[in-house]
Amino acid sequence: MSKIALTPNASGTGTLTIAAPNTSTDRTLTLPDETGTVLSSASNVSVQATQNIPVFAAYAQNTDQVVSNDTWTKVQLPSEDVDSNGTFNTSTYTWTPNVAGWYSVSAKLKWQIISGGTVVAVSIKKNGNYHQNVDFALSGSYLTAGCIVIPQTLIYMNGTTDYLELYANCNGGTTRTLSHDANYWGSTRMEGYLVRAD
Repeated sequence: MSKIALTPNASGTGTLTIAAPNTSTDRTLTLPDETGTVLSSASNVSVQATQNIPVFAAYAQNTDQVVSNDTWTKVQLPSEDVDSNGTFNTSTYTWTPNVAGWYSVSAKLKWQIISGGTVVAVSIKKNGNYHQNVDFALSGSYLTAGCIVIPQTLIYMNGTTDYLELYANCNGGTTRTLSHDANYWGSTRMEGYLVRAD
């Protein structure tokens, strides 16, 4: 039969109290068969981060957005698939995650039909500054099925004031981003999730 041993600390003067919860139900606490330290709110690993990992996915709705020629334009993302911590603003289209750490962030920009020779670009901005840009020139007479541009990046966020936005640009004629098109690979969107908390 295993035994339970309580080992006092000779240097301490405080009293350790194990208090029962206010419950009318029998409870059993099962410890793992290994040594280690029980995590608490004072532990190095963020308890909030391990229990509720921030994740969001926002996308354009059912109207096209005009992007003027050679003008960086914030992409409008008023709808969400998920927003675990309620930190994506569907009015300003910004994400301000509330847990400090490294995040994986990606985006998909869905363009309408664009004439050949046009340069299309997309940028994930952090705090209003360019962080990750992707651009390329189209060839041929017309891209009849539209155009997908996908950047992906790993980015550090401080969990309080750092925020992200998605921007689009095109050079070679006025065009639009498609909002939602089930026939051609879905809609313009941005998404991200916590990879490692501080």
